[in-house]
Amino acid sequence: MFPRRLPWWGPSATCKPWQPRRCWESGQAPKGVNTTAGQGTQEKQRLEELKTPLARRETETLFQEQPETGNQYLEDALLRSYLKTHLPPQVLQEVNQDLERFGNRLLTKIQPLAWECEWNPPVFWPYDAWGQRVDRIVTCSAWRRMKEIAAEEGLVAEAYERRYSNWSRMYQAVKLYLFSSSSGGFNCPLAMTDGAAKVIESLGIPGSLKDAFDHLTSRDPTKFWTSGQWMTERRGGSDVANGTETVARKQPDGTYRLYGFKWFTSAADSDMALTLARVVNAEGRVKQGSSGLSLFFLKVRDEEGKLNSIQVQRLKDKLGTRQMATAELWLNGAEAELISAEGRGVASISNMLNITRIHNVIAAVASMRRMVSLSREYACRRVAFGKLLKDHPLHAQTMARMEVQTRGAFLLLMEIVRLLGLVETNMASEEDQLLLRLLVPVAKLYTGKQASAVVIEAMESFGGQGYMEDTGLPVIVRDTLVLSIWEGTTNVLSLDVLRSLTKSQGQALAVFSSAVQKKLELAASAVELGPAVKQVHDAIGRLARFVQGAKGTVTLELAARDFSYSLARIYAGALLTEHAARPGAASTDISAAQR
Repeated sequence: MFPRRLPWWGPSATCKPWQPRRCWESGQAPKGVNTTAGQGTQEKQRLEELKTPLARRETETLFQEQPETGNQYLEDALLRSYLKTHLPPQVLQEVNQDLERFGNRLLTKIQPLAWECEWNPPVFWPYDAWGQRVDRIVTCSAWRRMKEIAAEEGLVAEAYERRYSNWSRMYQAVKLYLFSSSSGGFNCPLAMTDGAAKVIESLGIPGSLKDAFDHLTSRDPTKFWTSGQWMTERRGGSDVANGTETVARKQPDGTYRLYGFKWFTSAADSDMALTLARVVNAEGRVKQGSSGLSLFFLKVRDEEGKLNSIQVQRLKDKLGTRQMATAELWLNGAEAELISAEGRGVASISNMLNITRIHNVIAAVASMRRMVSLSREYACRRVAFGKLLKDHPLHAQTMARMEVQTRGAFLLLMEIVRLLGLVETNMASEEDQLLLRLLVPVAKLYTGKQASAVVIEAMESFGGQGYMEDTGLPVIVRDTLVLSIWEGTTNVLSLDVLRSLTKSQGQALAVFSSAVQKKLELAASAVELGPAVKQVHDAIGRLARFVQGAKGTVTLELAARDFSYSLARIYAGALLTEHAARPGAASTDISAAQR
């Protein structure tokens, strides 16, 4: 559903939904309505007609039909068919009921909160009325309600309760996928919260972190915490090894005090954070490079609600994700706990990055699906040049291309969370682990770019109306554009893909090729999928020949982005073909694979 957007000067949640104005509300009668009883001469009618603005005449009917969508889960045929194919019957039955209920809640309760978050972004109050420094970040009631809903729905907890064993992570990802485009930006703090919980779990949930882990994975809204991920500093974004200046000074009681400046901290209203810093040794020096970085846990506020020796410099003025407070923070002796081995901060936080990158993929796929659904609905209502948009062959072709991109990205996401579920329940083979390590950066970099292209194409399908703020479409576009930047830019992740191949001494690529071949086997006997199978086989061959012929690291680095794109397209193509080859596949599944 589109937002009933309020003017910037109006009230927010208390205002009645916008309604179309009647064409005669200006007090002037439309053409054909006689307001001068007994004076119906042709000349008088013509004079009255000239006084009536063209847009207000009764003959000028609207305007354009507003697209409406319903329960996201019930309307997502690909999602439902995927779950039916892969989930065990008992799990499917329980999950299906809950997802239908959740879809209704999203439509009736959560989407209105999302638009309230957009209308009421956070504000920063550095001082109180008496000049005292308070550094208060004020968020709207809808944002706080989103936090409660996230706990109630178990949007983090579900992955760690493991009620459905290795399928729990997939179930959580599906709920996040449905929630994302209606979350009012709250999907970002959930990504970091999930990542922080994963780090603590990977450390064995030490006693000192047990309370934090319980808060992060709680279903109780009064106990649920969100976490920040404070890594970006003034000198570096992704280059944390050389850009991190924050230092940690050990105290007599074994705790540490952090001193430094965090340049970009998303969800600055979170309850806790994980952050990197350099430990100051007995001589007052720090070790440079990644081997000098250690990982710390800190609470943002003390028991009285006062900031933990943290000063808010300002809130960032961003292109999108305006619903969320992103701040610059001074750490001026913030009390923290060292939770990694000294100098092993980057290795320890890698689990967090893995999870947040998967959340980035979820957000990308969700934004594509949302925009394509709205665009498709609009094409079934909007008449141009004498027929519905959907009946124009070129428009239909454009829609089909967006749909195929979205389907491929969705199946790539599902493959990653399936593998993650296996790893988390100790059911993954060595090949599964290598494949997951390769696919996470591949999927993140590719879907981040895909999402930007698809949502802009979908916005264009609405014509000028897509550019209007009060349709809500620009909000989705703005919030999507950051996805190629968050959690590593395209180039940074392309180089990470090369590192994963080099570190595995080529095993990762061999596992990748083997996995693709297995997915194509089922489709080999399907005549209608023959061309698709051949295309993927040919692409794998070209990729192998390139790797064999590449000479020197410079050649590989220059090709890193295109190489990573090729990996993504090949694997997505194999997944589309595999899905189309299953028994009972829909014609749309087959068409998508053929494209």
